[in-house]
Amino acid sequence: MAPIAVRPTTLADGRELIYFDDADTTLGDERRADARTLDPRPTTATMRQDPLTGEWVSIASSRQNRVFLPPAELDPLAPASETNPSEIPDLYDVAVFENRSPSFGPALEADDAPAGLDDLAAVGLERTLRSVGRCEVVCFSPETLGSFATLSPSRARTVVEAWAHRTEALSALPGVQQVFPFENRGQAIGVTLHHPHGQIYSYPYVTPRTSALLRSIDAYGPTLFADLLERERNGPRVLLAGEHFTAFVPFAARWPIEIRLLPHRHVPDLAGLTSDERDELAVMYQRLLRGVDALYGDETPYIGAWHQAPVAVGRDTVRLMLQITSPRRAETKLKYLAGSEAAMGAWVGDLVPEAQADRLREAIERS
Repeated sequence: MAPIAVRPTTLADGRELIYFDDADTTLGDERRADARTLDPRPTTATMRQDPLTGEWVSIASSRQNRVFLPPAELDPLAPASETNPSEIPDLYDVAVFENRSPSFGPALEADDAPAGLDDLAAVGLERTLRSVGRCEVVCFSPETLGSFATLSPSRARTVVEAWAHRTEALSALPGVQQVFPFENRGQAIGVTLHHPHGQIYSYPYVTPRTSALLRSIDAYGPTLFADLLERERNGPRVLLAGEHFTAFVPFAARWPIEIRLLPHRHVPDLAGLTSDERDELAVMYQRLLRGVDALYGDETPYIGAWHQAPVAVGRDTVRLMLQITSPRRAETKLKYLAGSEAAMGAWVGDLVPEAQADRLREAIERS
C-alpha cells in the first residue's frame, strides 16, 4: 500500500487543519478551501493556581458557548455541504484541526506565560499565568456515528499515525510541557458531539496525574514500569498479549471498567513507536474497545487516555500507557464520584479487579 499521506492546510480564521489519508484511500490529492467568514479567534485564557495543592486551573470561558449535541444534519465535524458549513471543508479519511474554543491557546508565547517548570512549581496566593498551548480535534471518520471500535483496520491505523504525528509536532511547540491525546465516548462521559472523534491537549505544565507518577518513580526507582509490566504479564489480570503490547486490568483499579495497555519496550510517547508497533496497537485498541462494548451487549461510555512522558522530564522513566476507563458498573448502573472520591481523592472500588478481568476476557472473545 501507499504510505499514509499528510496534507496540511488552514481554515478561514487561520487555524491549522491537517488531512491524513488512509494508505488505501479513494480520495484525490486536492481539498476544497474553507469558504466561511469566521469571527476572530478567542483570546487565550488565563490559568489560576490553587495554593492548597499547587495545581493550575485554566479558566476558558469561551468554551461555555461551544456546540452541544447538534442534530446529524448540522454535525460540525462532518465534511462541509451547502446546508452544513462545518469545520472541515471537504471529504476526508481522518482530519485534525485546532479547536475553535480551546482550553489552552491559541497563543504559544506571551509575556505572562509560564517561565518554566520552576515557575509553575512556585506556590503563591492568586497567582495567574497565561494558558498557552494548543488544543486539537481528531476526527476519526467523516461518518456522523460510530467510534474507534467501528473503524476499518486501515482507518484505525491512520488514526494511530495521526496521534503519533501530532504528538511529535506538538511536543516541539514553544511552551508545551505535555501532550495528551484522548477520546471521550458516550453522553454519560459528557460528550458534546456524537461524531467519532477525540482530542489532543498540549499543556503548558506537567499534569497532576503525571506529577504523581514522577513522584512514584522517584520513590520506587527507574524500573517501575518494566517491573510492573513483568508482574502483570505473569498474573491473572491479562486481557490481551501481543508481540509488542500487553493489556491488563490494573491491580488497584479505581473504575468499574479499567484497562491499561503498555508497550513491551520503553518508549515515552506515541511518536516513538515503530511502524510494526503502530500496526499492532491499532488492532489491539479496537479489540479492547469491542470487548468493552460486548461486556453488557451495547455501547459502553468510556474515556481512552494516552498517558505520555512530559516533553522535558521523565523521558527515560515514564512509559507510554493507554488507559481505558468507564463508570459503568452494571448493565443499568453507573459509578458516580461522590464524597470520598470527588472531595478527598480517596477511591473505593466496586468490583474485584481479578473477577472483572475474567469478565472482560470473555467479552473480548465474544466480540
